Amino acid sequence: METKITVNRQSVISAIDNRIYGSLIEHLGRAVYGGIYQPGHETADDMGFRQDVLDYVRQLNVPIVRYPGGNFVSGYNWEDGTGPKESRPHKLDLAWQTIETNQVGIDEFQEWARRANTKIMMAVNLGTRGADEARNLVEYCNLDTDTYYAQLRRRNGFKKPFGIKLWCLGNEMDGPWQICAQTAAEYARKACEAAKLMKWVDPSIELVACGSSNKDMATFGEWERTVLRGCYEHIDYISLHNYYGNPDNDTPQYLAQAVNMDEFIKTVAKICDEIKAEKGSDKTVNLSFDEWNIWFHSLEQDKRVKRYTAAPRLLEDIYNFEDALVAGTLLITLINNSDRVKIACLAQLVNVIAPIMTEDNGCWLQTLFYPFLHASLFGRGAALNVGISCETYDTESIKGVPYVTAAAVLNDNGEISIFAVNRSLDEDAVLNTEFIGFEDYALFEHIELNCSDLKAVNSIEKPDNIVPANKQTGGKTELSAHSWNVLRFRKK
Repeated sequence: METKITVNRQSVISAIDNRIYGSLIEHLGRAVYGGIYQPGHETADDMGFRQDVLDYVRQLNVPIVRYPGGNFVSGYNWEDGTGPKESRPHKLDLAWQTIETNQVGIDEFQEWARRANTKIMMAVNLGTRGADEARNLVEYCNLDTDTYYAQLRRRNGFKKPFGIKLWCLGNEMDGPWQICAQTAAEYARKACEAAKLMKWVDPSIELVACGSSNKDMATFGEWERTVLRGCYEHIDYISLHNYYGNPDNDTPQYLAQAVNMDEFIKTVAKICDEIKAEKGSDKTVNLSFDEWNIWFHSLEQDKRVKRYTAAPRLLEDIYNFEDALVAGTLLITLINNSDRVKIACLAQLVNVIAPIMTEDNGCWLQTLFYPFLHASLFGRGAALNVGISCETYDTESIKGVPYVTAAAVLNDNGEISIFAVNRSLDEDAVLNTEFIGFEDYALFEHIELNCSDLKAVNSIEKPDNIVPANKQTGGKTELSAHSWNVLRFRKK
């Protein structure tokens, strides 16, 4: 299959906000307890954080981590996770029907983030709580004043403010599964007042309002319009959430899901611009795709988990090779929409639908760790439009799917990184790359993730079953059938 990719120096999509390579740690399953935090583990540091996990998180170079949820946040009292651990309450978590011990809260998590070389994207509870608790949390985290909550932080042992600059106004408030779900009008009013108070406490923060929980919600579109009309002046981003899966074992259809993601992003961006014009505003509200991933493998096993236990094994999808390919196409889509998507979070980071998995005897990396790693490492700079000429295929619901999808990034050091997935299950793509405005650029590295078995997985016993390999450069460049590729070019 002949394929041509054209990259033009003058055709720039946008400078990429590095926060599109963010992730999420929620108080759910073993993400926190037994994931990032396990006192007594052989790798635990002085605060109980697993250093083997920290090492992998630092490798990913994740710029932000959303915390503490997720559905969890809509029933969470942030004060429960502060102060002396021996006095912290054990509480029922109604969102996931577990027990929350509160041994980790913002006091500990801000230190974990510092050790992981990342920043926090903090979510406030707009389910059971509201503007008052939200503004108090901003004061606790960010102010150096002689006032109650800033002083409380100092009494808890933290003299300097945490300096959290990115905040979520609740989570998926349109979902009937959400604690204290709301109509769009109810949420817009609540979010507007919380946003006002939070920015009055700290005008330097940025705020993300809740968009639809996913694009298939019955209220999708009208929810966004109502929320934006109600709090446009006080927010900076609106969220998108969507998960993808292959429950019908239709691989060609599954590999085409990024087409739906692209349409979702462009639809929400148009709605934002519609309300901007309606209001005559000079401000552009951009997008925060702060939950995206593959989630379907664990749905049946989660039905058998005992209710109201602490840190049970929940949402522990074991990802196969085709899942990694889909994750790669989703990352490509985020890069190609970086003019509007400024924040994105792979949900989640450890154990819960995650690239990093732990057991007591070690941790291991899932297949989709590698596309995420490559995008985070080599996908920083300016996104360039990519012209692709290749064959297409049709699925039952998506027509004209290109076999090859790609994104190109002009890195800050002058190198060019092209990320490409060949969706064909049986045919290699012979690649011709044309650069316009880039003289004397040559391929110096070709990283490939490929496996003959689309259903193959990594495990604690076989952690290197599926890992990237470097292909020889020079001569013709081929994108193997069903492969993820990173092509790196530099001036000769």
